[in-house]
Amino acid sequence: MSELRWNPLLRTYTMVAANRANRPHMPKDWCPFCVGSGKVPDEGYDVFLYPNDFPVLKQTPDPYGPAPMEEGTEGLYHATPAHGVCEVILYSPNHTAKLYDLSVAHIQKLVALWCERFKIHAQDPKVKFIFPFENRGAEVGVTMPHPHGQLYAYSWIPLKIKTELDSCRDYYEQHGTAMLMDMNRTELASGDRVFLENDDFVAYLPYFTDFPFGLFVVSKNGLNHLGQFNEQEQHNLASMLRDIVGAFDQVYDRLFPYMMCIHQTPVNAEDLYPACENYYHFHIEFYPPLRAKDKVKWYASSETGAWAAANVVAVEDSIHLLRAALDKFKAMDA
Repeated sequence: MSELRWNPLLRTYTMVAANRANRPHMPKDWCPFCVGSGKVPDEGYDVFLYPNDFPVLKQTPDPYGPAPMEEGTEGLYHATPAHGVCEVILYSPNHTAKLYDLSVAHIQKLVALWCERFKIHAQDPKVKFIFPFENRGAEVGVTMPHPHGQLYAYSWIPLKIKTELDSCRDYYEQHGTAMLMDMNRTELASGDRVFLENDDFVAYLPYFTDFPFGLFVVSKNGLNHLGQFNEQEQHNLASMLRDIVGAFDQVYDRLFPYMMCIHQTPVNAEDLYPACENYYHFHIEFYPPLRAKDKVKWYASSETGAWAAANVVAVEDSIHLLRAALDKFKAMDA
């Protein structure tokens, strides 16, 4: 059973998917993403689109039942079909490959696949937001260590994205400029928190981020979504992602866990956010939970229950560790 249940307190949906309780931990001697498993092409692959075995969203949703109702509470609780898409994107047939073990040309194929899937799912009028992401490391709940990410296509605009859209719209109406582009200008002018830059993207630890190494990668040229990327932009994003992950793993000389989340303009939502291309732009938000080599920055009661984020490290300090890690990675990669 899967369905979307309305949360009236937060005015958003909770995805309910009982089938995901059956997700296995990967056996030590078998991986469905490796060649020979019977699940992927026997002749191998570079990057590969793999159907999620336990999707929370489906293009042909399961039937859903009526919400329980007390007299006089009509409309308080309701459910709707869990329409959408859940896809797995395999980065490499190599079970132990890190992103930086791959060439920039290989990673560009991954970015190109993101772009292709965006264009395909945007054609579904029920889809409102397309969200490629990656979970890396046991600290963020990864059960399949083979290098991969995922893509969800939602039939509503998730609350965090909606909050960003609302903030950027209000800022644009007040200032006449786009918030993310102003963030770029502010960070580049300061330079204190900038990590990497190329012709199309800039990566920095934002002034306000709540993770010690919470990098943002932001379009410099006002791209709104993956559907707009040309080959140069695909290449430059691939190159930057390779350097970021390579540097991450040198910070504490260990696999560096993170959540990588791609934020972009919604689709089929002109009635909700008309002209959002003027004020909301493509960016990637990294959420790496480590605050030391063997210490996790947990999202506990204040962060989770009140959304009162706290960063235990000033990013002006952690940027020096990250830059030193990049120098170390570049020396090893030479």
